[in-house]
Amino acid sequence: DGIFGVPVRVALTYVFLFALFGTFLSRTGGSDFFFDLAAAISGRSPGGAAKIAVSSSGLYGTISGSPTADVVTTGSITIPMMKRLGYPAAMAGGIEVAACTGGSILPPVMGSAAFIMADFTGIPYAKIALAAVVPALLYYLCVYLQVHLLALRLGLSGIDESRIPKLRETMRRGGLFAVPLVALVMALLLGYSPVYLAVAGTVALVAVAMLRRETRLNIPAVYAVLAEATVRVVPVVAACAAAGMVVAGLSMTGFGAKVVGLIFIIAGDHLFPAMLVAAVVTILLGMGMPTPSVYILAAVLVAPALTHLGATTMSANLFLVYFASLSAMTPPVAVASFAAAPIADANPVSISLQACRVALIAFILPFSFVFSGELLLDGPVLNIVWGCFAAVLAIIFLCIASEGHWRAQVGPLIRIGLLVAGIGLMTAW
Repeated sequence: DGIFGVPVRVALTYVFLFALFGTFLSRTGGSDFFFDLAAAISGRSPGGAAKIAVSSSGLYGTISGSPTADVVTTGSITIPMMKRLGYPAAMAGGIEVAACTGGSILPPVMGSAAFIMADFTGIPYAKIALAAVVPALLYYLCVYLQVHLLALRLGLSGIDESRIPKLRETMRRGGLFAVPLVALVMALLLGYSPVYLAVAGTVALVAVAMLRRETRLNIPAVYAVLAEATVRVVPVVAACAAAGMVVAGLSMTGFGAKVVGLIFIIAGDHLFPAMLVAAVVTILLGMGMPTPSVYILAAVLVAPALTHLGATTMSANLFLVYFASLSAMTPPVAVASFAAAPIADANPVSISLQACRVALIAFILPFSFVFSGELLLDGPVLNIVWGCFAAVLAIIFLCIASEGHWRAQVGPLIRIGLLVAGIGLMTAW
């Protein structure tokens, strides 16, 4: 029930197969394609380097599912580029960390915690991924808009035209790497399990890689990919085994029920205070722990209290998945920020604070979709449309209030008004 429990089973199946898929993608040049695609699309606009970081890190992060691995992979390119174009070191690192953290909550793959959630709750992974689409897009809308307004405020231009790849040439050289993502989405829509999703994506990736000489894999390359994927998964398996022992101890001793009772004592019969306690507990658990382990412990300790107070199983567990992912960038111990620190040559706590500022909506969204199922695509169509529209307006207002800039500098009274309007729209969700 402990070491060989659900966490290790998930790590050795879903997590390993998707790590294998991500490693194949990286080795065949797929990560370079995503970076060039992001550069071709957004490199010319103000703050182009930061927008490339947001786009490429999001695209790569939805496959890797690990904020720390994403920071090391894409951040080694984007952080120095942002610094050269005038971004302060901590800000460059913070933007990269915020963009990478969102990959863990971005369908179609999301992160390991989402697969564990499917196993724990019995909710099909396809339903979880579909419910997570709108919150993930709102998260990246916030990060992208914050980056844009920051660039306007600091007067930062796009990257040099000579360094921007042509979109047509980028698609000609790497467009085939879109095929594995299409295969993933098709398998997801057809209702296949996460194991088959990973297999479908990997088979499609290997097939398209064999079509070109420069991306073709030989036997030694395949062996190297298998070895690298295994090494990447070993720390996750170790963490999941340790978390499994803790979970077994909590359940067999009845301590989990006592924690639920403690939450009821603190929050009473009200859902919102219980959610505040749950968020704090999840972030504290995440100090230095991998996201899957954080979610496992939070799901055992906190989820029963949230569902008892009226949250649905889907919204309560997605709430915990979000805060488990956000723990990777929340100070004082933020593993993704510590990974970005040597690349940016900045203090990891400063990077964490900047990342939280850029992704400010991420700490509000989980509360919103628990109270309003429309953001999880649950409810009448008109209510879903209104809920999404109100959420977009709220994000725009809050980002302008945060940066104090739109097309020109925004005064303090207007910023306060926008802040109130954004909060008002959030309560309408």
